[in-house]
Amino acid sequence: MWHLLKDMRKKDKGLAFLAVLLIAGQVFLDLKLPDYTKEITVLISSESNTISDYLLSGGKMLACALGSALLAVIVGYLAAKIAADFSHNVRGKVFHKVFDFGAGEISKFSTSSLITRTTNDITQIQMLVAMGLQVMIKAPIMAAWAIVKIVGKSWQLSVLTASAVVLIMVVIGTLMAVLLPKFKTVQKQVDDVNRVTRENLTGLKVVRAFNAEKYQEDKFENVNENLMKTQMFTMRGMAFLFPVMIFVQSALSLGIYWLGAKLVDDISIPLNGTMTEIFTAIGSRADMLGDVVAFNSYALYVVMAFVLLLMIFVMLPRAQVSAGRINEVLNSDIAVREGKDDGRQTEEKGSITFNDVSFRYPGAAENCLEHISFQVNQGETLAIIGATGSGKSTLAGLAARLYDASEGEVLIDGKNVKDYSFRGLYDKMGYVTQKAVLFSDTIEGNVAFGEAAQAITEGDVKKAIDISQAQEFIDKMEEGLYRHIAQSGGNVSGGQKQRVAIARAIVNNPEILLADEPTGALDSKSSHQVMELFQKLNDEGVTVVMITHDSHVAQCAKRIVDIFDGEISERDRKEETL
Repeated sequence: MWHLLKDMRKKDKGLAFLAVLLIAGQVFLDLKLPDYTKEITVLISSESNTISDYLLSGGKMLACALGSALLAVIVGYLAAKIAADFSHNVRGKVFHKVFDFGAGEISKFSTSSLITRTTNDITQIQMLVAMGLQVMIKAPIMAAWAIVKIVGKSWQLSVLTASAVVLIMVVIGTLMAVLLPKFKTVQKQVDDVNRVTRENLTGLKVVRAFNAEKYQEDKFENVNENLMKTQMFTMRGMAFLFPVMIFVQSALSLGIYWLGAKLVDDISIPLNGTMTEIFTAIGSRADMLGDVVAFNSYALYVVMAFVLLLMIFVMLPRAQVSAGRINEVLNSDIAVREGKDDGRQTEEKGSITFNDVSFRYPGAAENCLEHISFQVNQGETLAIIGATGSGKSTLAGLAARLYDASEGEVLIDGKNVKDYSFRGLYDKMGYVTQKAVLFSDTIEGNVAFGEAAQAITEGDVKKAIDISQAQEFIDKMEEGLYRHIAQSGGNVSGGQKQRVAIARAIVNNPEILLADEPTGALDSKSSHQVMELFQKLNDEGVTVVMITHDSHVAQCAKRIVDIFDGEISERDRKEETL
């Protein structure tokens, strides 16, 4: 938790310091009220007072109460602002950290867990910060100040108050020891609910097509019930604390008045004494009665401080778990880090070289690629074929630096991909992923997605759409280029998504085009048109590397390499390969 709080912005730290000062002022005003209560109690016991004396003491009490309420409102506003700024800052850090993650880090945490950590976990900490500034700071100040006030008043009453405090601490400590492991489980179970919900929504068509609604409902009910049972256990434990606190508070108040009454009765009034002795005794009894009333108020403030801390104890364990989960993300090592070369000063252009490359996924027992070596020169088209799971897409990922080679090196334009900055590397290439991914934006926004070495104009977008054969279906849409695409391209077909993805890959005039199954969602006519596109790009000097299962697509390549069992061999004769 501290690792997150210490990175709070200077402005927020200044506001937090101001809030502490205001809280101290609020506690000072609150603890003045028992003094005025004692004063009024003593006035009632005396016959030589006027109504103005009562009004003066009552006016002071009212002023303190109003001042405390005003300071509480200001502190509440400052706490809410600090907590909101803090969560905004942390959420931004987590988001940008995840943006730096490679495929290995994403698979380590899982998508559903990263979503939970970015939303629910940060919200837990935000609530703790907001309440902590108002309660966690106020409670110790109030308890310490109230204890100073009551020390020396009466050792009997002090022992009674201390016993109540010890009892409260024992109960809280015992419950925390029992409940803390459960709070750690809650956040993991929230991940499970998020994962199952996400799977169900993503695969809704498949679920309905196979009549698997009951299976999915049972699956969700299982994780949902586990979460409910754990939360019920923790909430019942926390609910037990409040009756205990109320009982201790009431018992303490009753004990103070009972013991105080006995102390007052012990002060005897000498009926046969002088008038001075009689009035002195009466005054002593009035002072003692005032002390008992004030002591009760101070003792209740001490207990109230622990009641306030109880509110924090309810949130603290879960927030601690959330902070640990967030720190796991922020402290994760990034496997793929960018270099400094902007890619502008290269002797070669459009070449890809694999020098004895081997690759093993994180946590895997063995390499999925072994000693891969080949070179593609500018203007060539290379088709990579092989069985499912043979490592074809991994090759493309190594060239695009989604992963780093375990052994050997991958060169782009004669330079190791590790030496390039990400922007310098991706300005050189376009990438068509195996699964076409579109974003919630217009068609134009999806094609012109991201930044390039040169600004992408509307003319560039139209040219890329025309080359990718996407113009045909766009012309049939009423909004044309400005047709809104739903999240993940839910309102267009697979072939239409594929063609928009191809347009996005070529809009920035790349030197190299990596295409993973570029025709997988296209009909034969569209596939033929895409091959003509690749041929045209070759003629313009663009290097094309495509991964495919389609023999007709592979025939259009100038060279073909075959991956089998993680090893690669180049075929001289297309007929032999096909």
